[in-house]
Amino acid sequence: MKTAELGRTGLEISRVGFGAWAIGGAEYDWGWGRQDDEESIAAIHHALELGVNWIDTAAQYGFGHSEQVVGRALAGLDPRPLVFTKGGQPEGPGRTTLQSLKRESLRREVEGSLSRLGVDAIDLYQIHWPIPDEEIEEGWAALVEFRDEGLVRHIGVSNFTVEQLRRAQAVAPVETLQPQYSLLDRDADEEILPFCEREGIGVIVYSPMASGLLTGKMTRERIESLPDDDWRTRSERFREPELSKNLELVERLKRVAERHGVAPGAVAVAWTLRNPAVDGAITGFRRPDQVDPILAAAELELSDDDVAELEDD
Repeated sequence: MKTAELGRTGLEISRVGFGAWAIGGAEYDWGWGRQDDEESIAAIHHALELGVNWIDTAAQYGFGHSEQVVGRALAGLDPRPLVFTKGGQPEGPGRTTLQSLKRESLRREVEGSLSRLGVDAIDLYQIHWPIPDEEIEEGWAALVEFRDEGLVRHIGVSNFTVEQLRRAQAVAPVETLQPQYSLLDRDADEEILPFCEREGIGVIVYSPMASGLLTGKMTRERIESLPDDDWRTRSERFREPELSKNLELVERLKRVAERHGVAPGAVAVAWTLRNPAVDGAITGFRRPDQVDPILAAAELELSDDDVAELEDD
């Protein structure tokens, strides 16, 4: 699989990475419904066999469950893939998500992540969300400490604006950014991605298939049958009036995919990889059979006509 250097970290990453949000399971406020852990592990192993060399997870995904599953999948692997995780969203009452970038809170989180993942050091540790805004500097300084102590090798942020990136940069250089980016989320095109390219900040984008909506397999019937504990049932994107417009985009993805002999989801991911600021895309897999069709994105070259059709609003 094609690779790219992640900013100036020196890490060479596959263009497509394994996203471990959905394998965090259910029973928390951002869950995806029930998930079979053995299928999750099989999906990870299959992706690694096909050339994926990094996994992105977070302590918040099932409040440690995703990291535990990743840790089980990594046990005994030599060499192991790169492991990226995130902190700043500890568990609150009733398995709800809190927001804290306080130094001691982040320290508890990183130590918990190290234990669950079963690694000596986390390859990339990221602030999950810039919330509370007034704690950004304290949180970023804490990550610098963790790197200096050898708990983590590289540090980055997720969901930051350019202004927030500048504030963090005043404390210490930001190595990577993880923004949401897809055909349905193009805001990063305006300022964030150009800023990262100028500053040499590595970029891995999340939800390039818009949480499954752009895979080509998400029909109205499937959306209606999503379990109540799947967060997508609360998303406006999966409801009218947005849903009809989004499904029209899926039809365009299908037409482009047919021309290239690939899956619509691979086209959606390849669209994000066209941006020169983007080093890699995080793609979520829950079963081994979901992996192969999407990894084609790493090699797919979209034409200008393809892009014009996809971006035709």
